[in-house]
Amino acid sequence: MSTPIVSAVTQRWVLVLGAVASLMAALDTLVVATALSTIRTDLGASLQTLEWTVNGYNLSFAVLLMTAAVLGDRFGRKRMFMVGLGIFVAASALCAISTSVALLIAARVLQGIGAALLMSLALALVSAAFPPERRGMAMGLLQGITGLAVACGPLVGGAVAQGLSWQWIFWLNVPIGLLALPLVAARVPEGFGPDTAVDGTGLALVTGGAFGVVWGLVRGNIAGWSSSEVLIALLGGVALLIAFAVWEARTREPMFPMRLFVNRGFAAGNTAIFLTFAALFGEVFFYAQFLQAVLHYDPLGAGLRLLPWTLTLFFCAPVAGALADRVGERPLMVSGLALMAGGMFWIAVIADPAMTYGSFVVPFIVSGVGTSMVLPSAQSSVVGAVEHAMLGKAAGANSMMRELGGVFGIAIAAAVFAATGGYGSVDEFTAGFGPAIKVGAALALLGAVVALALPGRRAGVAAADLEAAAVSV
Repeated sequence: MSTPIVSAVTQRWVLVLGAVASLMAALDTLVVATALSTIRTDLGASLQTLEWTVNGYNLSFAVLLMTAAVLGDRFGRKRMFMVGLGIFVAASALCAISTSVALLIAARVLQGIGAALLMSLALALVSAAFPPERRGMAMGLLQGITGLAVACGPLVGGAVAQGLSWQWIFWLNVPIGLLALPLVAARVPEGFGPDTAVDGTGLALVTGGAFGVVWGLVRGNIAGWSSSEVLIALLGGVALLIAFAVWEARTREPMFPMRLFVNRGFAAGNTAIFLTFAALFGEVFFYAQFLQAVLHYDPLGAGLRLLPWTLTLFFCAPVAGALADRVGERPLMVSGLALMAGGMFWIAVIADPAMTYGSFVVPFIVSGVGTSMVLPSAQSSVVGAVEHAMLGKAAGANSMMRELGGVFGIAIAAAVFAATGGYGSVDEFTAGFGPAIKVGAALALLGAVVALALPGRRAGVAAADLEAAAVSV
């Protein structure tokens, strides 16, 4: 299948609308985290129950990313993107008018379904709109905005809940989404994958497997990692994912060809993005808490003091994406993950109740610059490793690895924090914070080692040349 020619104006519209949708979906991953206490008081629910306003969203989001990619390939990426946007907007309004915690959790699960369609198909639409030689730049802009949204989620949630009310966390999505819908209809070209039928068995296996793994991870620190609930969920999920791989390798029309994992760029890029988001979500989860619990800033003040870290994602990721087009993904990913690990380890070592905020600024910048180098490079590596017809599936797999990494990262960081510290005092929190961040640094460093397996620039240029030759035939 040849790459369709898309005008520069259409490319810009696809990128802007994809970035807006990704911004909303990524922002809502952790946007309620710093507003849980306010919501608990208003709805009269326990904090443990309210954790499902975070977990419910992440669960449906992560589990359905691959399904979203398959539906986009089959029924149209633009069409299913619009369906996801409509679901997300309606669910956001339902969250805002919720009068009970049960209704809020149900609305958040529905919101996660819409987010899965938005995130997976935004990546596929942007990847398809840009030629290989400009794809890194586009990915840099898209992933810079997405990473910024993830990092700023607690800040936005705390600021809105403190300055207005927690309902406005969700109301903000409604006008943006309603404005975006007609623009998507008018400005985004339709695109399909090569499949003519939906592999029901494959969908059931991958959805069930992802559900089991994510359920086990989000419940591990609550129910206990050795509890029968968690063990059954994790082992059952892994078994279903293995069954999915076996099924896809043997069926005549697989929804996800296992041969893609033989490609070094695809396999190493996906593994690296999993480890990157595992480290990133652990950072997001604990940095804002440290600034509040130990240095005694309010939610808005803590969020503002994270800006040296978060703003690098917005400013540096587009530059890194453009560099990836010129020098290849491997040097950016290896050095970026090394910087990310170094910044995190630096923060873990200097964390102390008597420290001043100024000590955080330089390691924040180092870690943020490193993360900014990795996100677009990993994305470009994955989608650049497959032919045009496979872009939707590659985007879905990459999005799922990213979200699974985030859930895994929070679960591991929280488990280490609970084993070494706690919330009882400032000293106790600091005792748990350092080891938790060091684990994240270790995950980032492991990602750097994995990134060494990426093909060099010469291989990436050859792949682009082959695709260009295929278009000209």
